[in-house]
Amino acid sequence: MRRRAAIQFLAALSAGVAVPPGTLETVLSGIDDAIGRPVDLAEWEAIVHEYGHLITSRPPGTLVGDITADIVAVGRLLKVHEATDDVPGLLRVSAGLSGLLAIDLGYVGRRHEARTAWRTAQRAADASGDRELQVWVRGRAAQDAHWTGRPDHVVIGLADEAIEIADGAPSGGKARAHAARASVAADQGDADGAKRSLVALKDTFDRLPDDDAGLSELTFRETQLRWNESYAHTQIGDRRAEATLDDALALYSASATRPRANLQLMRAALLVKSHDVDTGLHHALTTMQAHHRPHSAATGMLVNRVLHALPKEARTNPDAQELRELAANRTALA
Repeated sequence: MRRRAAIQFLAALSAGVAVPPGTLETVLSGIDDAIGRPVDLAEWEAIVHEYGHLITSRPPGTLVGDITADIVAVGRLLKVHEATDDVPGLLRVSAGLSGLLAIDLGYVGRRHEARTAWRTAQRAADASGDRELQVWVRGRAAQDAHWTGRPDHVVIGLADEAIEIADGAPSGGKARAHAARASVAADQGDADGAKRSLVALKDTFDRLPDDDAGLSELTFRETQLRWNESYAHTQIGDRRAEATLDDALALYSASATRPRANLQLMRAALLVKSHDVDTGLHHALTTMQAHHRPHSAATGMLVNRVLHALPKEARTNPDAQELRELAANRTALA
């Protein structure tokens, strides 16, 4: 088995293709067996947090292979250490990796696979007994469900579970749950409901401990607060929308190309809703032309928000057609 794995590993390297998940681990398993396959939970937790940062800046889908390989490795450790005190820690790592895999799969529109990964993340988080992780899995899954177009009741169900499990304790996951609720209410035209969720979001955010870890899918920072406020304000036509967008863009670094592009698409939708149709369409089109990477599901939805806001007579505008085609082509690339 190890010889066959070594041949597969070397063949993949020479061909310049992805190494099949678990192949290198099988090659190295003889050494691991000899030293008892020790578990370094601190190292695994650091790996999860590294992915949390990387996924915010890498093109959608590019981490799927690496995360999958690490999930396989942790699964093998769970089998070896199934009767030890390492199990809760390994389950925490499994939940984090599975959730991050689900996010990257959701970014590229692999909805079935993303749902499967989220269910596994939820079960692993529950089995680990880590309440904050249980809240994060559900809160972040609620956001993912919204941006990948799942029914509103699914989004609200996940968000409500997260808020209930949190039991009043602030956390990034709870903030994400309130953000998901605000987005759904805004999409439904429920301005009062959106504003109530934004107040709850801000209250949760204000009670979070200081965190200088940087932008990550595992945390919730002011950038993400302003991003979610911008979306809700834009959708409900709140007079603060333009100022909120300015605040959000000022907070994101130039390297945060994906969230910045999404904010610019919100601005385009706001311009169209304000009856400045030509400027809004041009702004959306130039944003997509400048954003060369395959876009996420959220970006695709935001393009649709611009197109749906167009008055009927503008929907055959050449810029609208080009924007529609560009969004479709980028989705295919993803």
